[in-house]
Amino acid sequence: MAQSGKLFLIPNTLGGETVLDIIPQEVISIATSLRIFAVEEIKSARRLLRKMDREFPIDECHFVQMNKHSGEKELMELLMKLVRGENIGIISEAGCPGIADPGAELVHLAHSQGIEVNPMVGPSSFLLALIGSGFSGQKFSFHGYLPKERKDRVKKLKDFEMDSRRNGTTHIFMDTPFRNMHVLEDLLNELSDLTELCIASNLTLHNARIRTRTIKDWRENAYDLSKSPTVFLIGKSQ
Repeated sequence: MAQSGKLFLIPNTLGGETVLDIIPQEVISIATSLRIFAVEEIKSARRLLRKMDREFPIDECHFVQMNKHSGEKELMELLMKLVRGENIGIISEAGCPGIADPGAELVHLAHSQGIEVNPMVGPSSFLLALIGSGFSGQKFSFHGYLPKERKDRVKKLKDFEMDSRRNGTTHIFMDTPFRNMHVLEDLLNELSDLTELCIASNLTLHNARIRTRTIKDWRENAYDLSKSPTVFLIGKSQ
């Protein structure tokens, strides 16, 4: 019986043009040795591979897009390739695969078939934000993207605030850049003055910012987040 392939979880950058100071050389070497990729967004995956190696043979590669529109057909195609002994890399649009993206489905299928899964070292925006927030790193919850409807979003934010106040839990969440200012407006209008909020934007980039302030202080020091990948955290100082 042929040996199964391996599934590699390849980190993408969080933006910017360089990879060498963000992603380890060993990860780059493995990623550029692969020719089959499950990707959230084909253009960003191709861009990453070319940043890793300017001579990377893109035309020799097979990309299968995995997003909210993908179904069982794409997953089964990838799983059969793994079963037949072919190695595959998963690439998220930004950061590490499997966090707030559909890569986890293929990982779970691989485990069900005894296929080796290799998560690789790279940037994770929510972990970097947590580390830099000053909030609890022992008791935290990552919620991914917030609800689109304002009423539902505000309810979530107030739930996070209450739980953080009562239990000391750090609540981490995000939204798309074009909704960041709506999220910030809700935070500043709906939460209590003394609630602590960390805003981490453009992490790993030259214009990165990470600040923890009370809601009252943020009202006086808010800045434009509309084009910046941003992570928000509600928590309590240690």
